[in-house]
Amino acid sequence: MKFLNILIKKKKSEGFILASIFLFSRLKIKLKSLFYSKILNASNIILGPGCHILGKNHIKFGSEIYAHKNLWLEAVVEYDGHQYSPQIVLGNRIKMSDGVHITAINRVEIGADVLFGSNVYVSDHNHGVYSGEKNPHSDPMEVPAKRLLYSSGVVMIGNNVWIGDNVNIVGPVSIGHGAIIASNSVVRNDIPAVTMVAGIPARSIKKFNNVSKKWERYV
Repeated sequence: MKFLNILIKKKKSEGFILASIFLFSRLKIKLKSLFYSKILNASNIILGPGCHILGKNHIKFGSEIYAHKNLWLEAVVEYDGHQYSPQIVLGNRIKMSDGVHITAINRVEIGADVLFGSNVYVSDHNHGVYSGEKNPHSDPMEVPAKRLLYSSGVVMIGNNVWIGDNVNIVGPVSIGHGAIIASNSVVRNDIPAVTMVAGIPARSIKKFNNVSKKWERYV
């Protein structure tokens, strides 16, 4: 009986400790959210651990943005002695899983209610010049980290887009409203609205039929 009483007291003590930890964690998240909302001029933003925001004066935040952890959001103003004038525009109610990386030297615009899977990369530029008429192209013997950051065009992502895990999106590219990008895809070309794409490079596989209300094989 004595042992049972000790066990009950121990369980109550453990329950109190766990409840205290939970409440402290919730309070910490709330205070962190208020802090970021203030310094980023973003309403009801929630950023988990390991999130980094760089170039905040060149980033426009919508409301109710959530990043689980390890977000890297960077508007690159200067790199290796070169100056840039980037813009990143984020719509309302964007949700991001772990390890999302969004970076711009030109312009990246993301609409409302976009859902990001884990380890998604979105960029309007490359380390180096590898195509087009701009000269000179990057020398392969040049250290990659020292190559000129070069943007060939902007990234535009519409509303209600769902981006799966491990997707790579590099501009110039426009993704229409309601599009779905399958996991592990590489997007280098425009995607029409209400279209599902997959692959490397990503290609259209289905399109939503507004009459039948079904996703149908792309023809």
